[in-house]
Amino acid sequence: MSHLFETIKLRDITLNNRIGIPPMCQYSAVDGRAGDWHLVHYGSRAVGGAGLMIVEATAVSAEGRISPGDLGLWEDGQIDGLARIVKLAEGQGCVPAVQLGHAGRKASVGLGWEAQRTLTAAEGGWPTLAPSPLPFGEGYDEPRQLDAAGIRAVVDAFVAATRRARAAGFHMLEIHAAHGYLLHQFLSPLSNRRTDDYGGNFENRSRLVREVVSAVRAEWPDKLPLIIRLSATDWVDGGWDAEQTVELCRQLKPLGVDLVDVSTGGLVPWAKIPVEPGFQVGFAARVRREAGIPSAAVGLITRPEQASAIVAEGQADIVLLGREILRNPYWPLQAAQALGHPSPWPKQYLRAAPSGTPAR
Repeated sequence: MSHLFETIKLRDITLNNRIGIPPMCQYSAVDGRAGDWHLVHYGSRAVGGAGLMIVEATAVSAEGRISPGDLGLWEDGQIDGLARIVKLAEGQGCVPAVQLGHAGRKASVGLGWEAQRTLTAAEGGWPTLAPSPLPFGEGYDEPRQLDAAGIRAVVDAFVAATRRARAAGFHMLEIHAAHGYLLHQFLSPLSNRRTDDYGGNFENRSRLVREVVSAVRAEWPDKLPLIIRLSATDWVDGGWDAEQTVELCRQLKPLGVDLVDVSTGGLVPWAKIPVEPGFQVGFAARVRREAGIPSAAVGLITRPEQASAIVAEGQADIVLLGREILRNPYWPLQAAQALGHPSPWPKQYLRAAPSGTPAR
């Protein structure tokens, strides 16, 4: 059997295979609520055979949205739409997870296919927040520096959103601390110029991440796994890097993090990223090996043999396929066939399945 189709258990949750769908914003929510597009989008991927599906970045506060089209869990009225997605995924044997995040200085921009700049108030924009008053780049407003009360409010917002994520029925929860959003902004010395307890040395810059993890873990049921997404490097000298990532992961493991979703970049627009197939896998391998914590690899993983080798060689415990799953929701079922594994198909689709395929 291909290692890609081995089960994996995290706390009390067992994934049917090592294939996951990472969070990918759809920019299609209204007032933070999931609608028909989300149900069809996530439903079609849940039936495709992946063991894990992480719902896109879901804002813990209105000002923490990346765009006006982001999902949210800052109020109770946003629970029901997500609960429908959870129920659908459960029925297909796909573990539903959700990513909670705050965009910080990268908030209040246009939808993903629109120009990326800070929206004006007339366009529906809002003031942004950050560890330091440094804009992300050209076209972005200068954010307001968070004070102590603002930092406390961010932690409280993550806790409240965690409570709602559980009410929606999610089985796993991911904290977004990557891609240049608020928690990553605190981690990197390129965006964090503070001189208080949340800036300066590594311990101070990583303090907010540890506080959010601890607070979320205390609210999230002990039997359910907690994930964190980290950018392992800013790809810029003097920024956040792999060594700091490994050390942070060593500290997060005893705080209750069960899996690290390892990505890179996103903090500054001028970073030179050497994009090629599997270019981020080595960082996931380092986290797994040096921090002693399970990891997930992401980034231009497209072929079944490539994905299977990552798991078989111990570079990561789970592979996350983003754009490939957007192109082909049924990639996991087709990968199983290519690798000779009898993965079950939805009974409604059996007439199109290879002979002898089991039903689910």
